[in-house]
Amino acid sequence: MTEQSMRRICANILEKITPNEDEAKRVRSLAEATRMRISEALKAAGLKADVKIEGSFAKDTWLSGEADVDIFILHPMDVDQKVVEETSLLISRETLESWNQASGISERYAEHPYIEVFIDGVRVNVVPGYGVKRGEWVTAVDRTPFHTEYVRSKLRFKEELDEVRLLKKFMKGVGVYGAEIKTRGFSGYLCELLTICYQDFLSVLKGASKWRVGQVVDIEGYYKGRLNEAREIFNAPLIVIDPVDERRNAAAAVSIDRFKEFIAASRIFLEKPRETFFYPPKVKLASDEELKGILSTRGADLVFVVFDKVDIVPDVLWGQLYKSIESLSNMVRQHDFKVIRTFCWSDEKSVNVFLFEVENSILSSSKKHIGPPVEAKESNDFVEKHAGAQHVVCGPWIENGRWVYEVRRRYTDLTKLLQEKLIDGGRGVGVANKLVTSIKSSMKVFRNMEIMQLYRENKEFAKAFMEFLLGKPAWLDFR
Repeated sequence: MTEQSMRRICANILEKITPNEDEAKRVRSLAEATRMRISEALKAAGLKADVKIEGSFAKDTWLSGEADVDIFILHPMDVDQKVVEETSLLISRETLESWNQASGISERYAEHPYIEVFIDGVRVNVVPGYGVKRGEWVTAVDRTPFHTEYVRSKLRFKEELDEVRLLKKFMKGVGVYGAEIKTRGFSGYLCELLTICYQDFLSVLKGASKWRVGQVVDIEGYYKGRLNEAREIFNAPLIVIDPVDERRNAAAAVSIDRFKEFIAASRIFLEKPRETFFYPPKVKLASDEELKGILSTRGADLVFVVFDKVDIVPDVLWGQLYKSIESLSNMVRQHDFKVIRTFCWSDEKSVNVFLFEVENSILSSSKKHIGPPVEAKESNDFVEKHAGAQHVVCGPWIENGRWVYEVRRRYTDLTKLLQEKLIDGGRGVGVANKLVTSIKSSMKVFRNMEIMQLYRENKEFAKAFMEFLLGKPAWLDFR
């Protein structure tokens, strides 16, 4: 397909994702109203802070129907950090809670605490920080006003902003957009920097299709002639030097999987472009009978650990989930269960799930254990230790020049292994600390079709589970 055809697809997408003037006016009005309310409340409390609108809305790189408004509370440098992170957020929260246009107020945490609120259906993030000079960062968010200023200086025309919108929508469609721990992908600011570097959406994809691990993007040339030094300093799959801070990798959040997924999606789109990259088809939920058929013919077993709410903010929760499932997977493998894939899921409110896909969840009661060669120095000690031992089913005998014996497995059922190891919350098998209490008090283990009740009751879990069973990205469709 010619580049002209790809441009035609991009033009069709732009019609859908570019905000019109009415939508922009509405969002601008509520953003300014929110900013003013917070500013006046802080002033009334005696706090001298500069309240500004930042982020994608301020840079005009947001997508129609997906407006995110970031309101930053920038305090003078001499204000105590507790006032910045706690007092200003408390005042803001109380102010917004008394406003009938605001709803769904909650505290969030990335590298820094902030408030999320919906104003007439538009997501607004209220973020405290310091108004600093460039390079004098105190908190993780102090660079943001400089990011806004930099992007606005580089992307001044509608055509340039549209290229960012295309890249953001493409990344959302292929599932790599979002720097939060849940996704570990590309931030909006990173999309803007890549567009500035490569100049347009298709050129970003062409560049990405040739990326290798350790790719360095350095727009301002801070590491010109020293790219290997940058690779040693940042040690990441993708290194994008922040133009406002040469000591920061703006792509630090991008995991190796999201990095490779973007490369793959870029290559395939350039070869066979389709609108499904931007708007992937929604997964179809299977009926009870259909799901039973899928699982019965799968050939592998699925074992689930389900537990209740964990009272921590989402970014911390996902970090704890990923850490825990990695530790549990290692433990499961150590007991001879062959893990094909793992998966964790949460609605971030009331239910969390670990899923292990294994070749077999029930193993034979014994296994073969190979010992040292007969001529080895430790050979006699090995024979003495295992001959007649309680855990030995039979042997040892000599096979292919080595001592061999058959040993009784301690665990033959994965569900029982998990139930026993998690009875105390999993402290001894590497479960992250903040999950222990919930797992200890509410954990249930299910195998295969035993998960049907949760599948029926929770549509978000059902959707995620069907995507897991499908096992391939929705955009990877050559039909």
